[in-house]
Amino acid sequence: MARVLIVDDSPSQLMGMKRIVEKLGHEIITAEDGQQGVEVAKREIPDLILMDVVMPNLNGFQATRSISKEPSTAHIPIILVTTKDQETDKVWGMRQGAKAYLTKPVNEAALVKLVQELLPA
Repeated sequence: MARVLIVDDSPSQLMGMKRIVEKLGHEIITAEDGQQGVEVAKREIPDLILMDVVMPNLNGFQATRSISKEPSTAHIPIILVTTKDQETDKVWGMRQGAKAYLTKPVNEAALVKLVQELLPA
């Protein structure tokens, strides 16, 4: 069982992703904005992070960059899960340190596939 941090300011999106990942047997930790996500990642050191982009305080791009540059959390794979569907957004997200990029509404099969691919065996 892995520990997965889900960072999203939308309670319905958070619950939807939580339900999908829990079905895979993983433990879920949550944060409601990018700043809280960075703090929880540093404190809890999850095995994987699902990160929204459009959030208050610190957006998902900024939070991803912060987590990716911090030596204690740089190894954690981050999947950006967002409504931002432009190719430039995807390129920018990957440059910030994300390992994958999914657009909302989340395709359950695609999310499951990425979670399984990115979690350490």
